[in-house]
Amino acid sequence: MPRSPATLTPPAAQALTGQDWGTPQQLDRQYNARAAIPDHPEIFARWRANSNAARNELRYEPDYYYGPSPAESLDLYPAGRRNAPLLVFIHGGYWRSLDKQDFSFLAPAFVRAGVAVAMPNYGLAPTTSIADMVRQMLRALAWLYRNSPSLEIDVRRIVVAGHSAGAHLAAMMLAADWPLWAHDLPGDLLCGAVCISGIYDLRPLARTPFLQDDLRLDDETAQIVSPVGYRPKLATPLITAVGSEESTEFQRQNRLIREAWPHCFRRDLPLPGRHHLASVEALGDPRHPLFHATLNLLGQAP
Repeated sequence: MPRSPATLTPPAAQALTGQDWGTPQQLDRQYNARAAIPDHPEIFARWRANSNAARNELRYEPDYYYGPSPAESLDLYPAGRRNAPLLVFIHGGYWRSLDKQDFSFLAPAFVRAGVAVAMPNYGLAPTTSIADMVRQMLRALAWLYRNSPSLEIDVRRIVVAGHSAGAHLAAMMLAADWPLWAHDLPGDLLCGAVCISGIYDLRPLARTPFLQDDLRLDDETAQIVSPVGYRPKLATPLITAVGSEESTEFQRQNRLIREAWPHCFRRDLPLPGRHHLASVEALGDPRHPLFHATLNLLGQAP
């Protein structure tokens, strides 16, 4: 078995059983979320405008480099007080597009509630493999933990969140054996995770035509980077969410991670009337239960 990207040691992975996911054409329809949202260019434009406004409004510390490559940088939105809890948000984009600055619009509600927000970038496919993206996120979380005193972060209250491909990476962070990654890191580096509209068994993507050229997955490599093939050692709280208007495969993936990690799963937040892109917007909406559930994980009263 090739080395696990989560621990760099042979994984104690759960065997994933085979399944008939349908034809390649059916998989394209299930997983090509942008194709199902005709106004996605307008949504992305709105995100960029709102994110520009957020960076102008907040204290904004861009491009801390947590690793050796130019892609390994993160932006920090400090809470403006000592020992603030930290939300680490990992962006989506099918591991091949988008940028941390596209999601700055999620930060203001958390900063106003006294929570610092970090948004890391990672190398994108096809230049970077998904296994290497997992390693990059491990480096990002380790860097934040080690630099917590100067960043005024409370290391006992770090929550990772992600959307779509970012939810996959967030789940891999929950599955990581941190002391195996580095001897100075605690096993309970994270106090929670919020995974929105994620993909947790990547094997269907090895058969999905629109992703083949970029992701270059086969069954073996897909299994190695599938969170459902692992079991977190600790019962670190996990919150899941998926939009009611998302495809049946995204709904199934959302169930998979809850079933695979019952010791971690705390609650699934319904997102009625939301498609794949609208699902992430609930995280930064101070009126939405998903925002309040995330605050609770961070130990921060609304």
